[in-house]
Amino acid sequence: MSIKELRQELHAAAKPGKKEVLQKFFKTGPGEYAEGDVFLGVMVPDTRRIARKFIGISEKDVSILLKSRIHEERLAALLILVERFGKASHEERQKIINLYLMNVRHVNNWDLVDLTAPKLLGEFLLDKDRGVLDSLAHSRNIWERRIAMVATYAFIRKGEYADTLRLAATLLEDKHDLIHKAMGWMLREVGKKDQKMLERFLNKYAAQMPRTALRYAIERFPDEKRKMWLHLD
Repeated sequence: MSIKELRQELHAAAKPGKKEVLQKFFKTGPGEYAEGDVFLGVMVPDTRRIARKFIGISEKDVSILLKSRIHEERLAALLILVERFGKASHEERQKIINLYLMNVRHVNNWDLVDLTAPKLLGEFLLDKDRGVLDSLAHSRNIWERRIAMVATYAFIRKGEYADTLRLAATLLEDKHDLIHKAMGWMLREVGKKDQKMLERFLNKYAAQMPRTALRYAIERFPDEKRKMWLHLD
């Protein structure tokens, strides 16, 4: 298996007309959040299938793909890491996380973040100090901040909410809509598990929250209660 063969399969899997659709959907135009990102037009299930086929490529090749200007090549590399992580020993998992964090600037669109942050960084930190998330949350890089927030999904699934709530409070003043959406999404997931916990957070912070984050967080509330939170002065 070689990186050349992987790239050939990605190009072969590209669907006519999808490149333009994906570049518009993922905001790659001038001044947009993913300005300059290049797509082939490969759908995620096809990229995932190819990643699984090439799970055995070298770490050097994974690193090359992570730095690629082509979105689907970066995604394939990240999905390979996710596949490896699930089967890895503790020592191997540490190496995977080191590679992920060394290349975090290349995890630079919301799909790349959301498909990897919980399954890699979040899972790795379940039994470890989570200070790296606070560092990422204070980054000037939007994608690092989103990684910090979305990684906590792994904790939520285990019934642990403190990190999600702490990071959400940290990011209350964030100006970017993609952070507001991530914050609201994770708060909604907390609410699915423990609505009272979410409401305690809202009692303290709802008036300060970006409206997008609040709407996402209360999406599953009954209509009357949702309207009450949305009209909170």
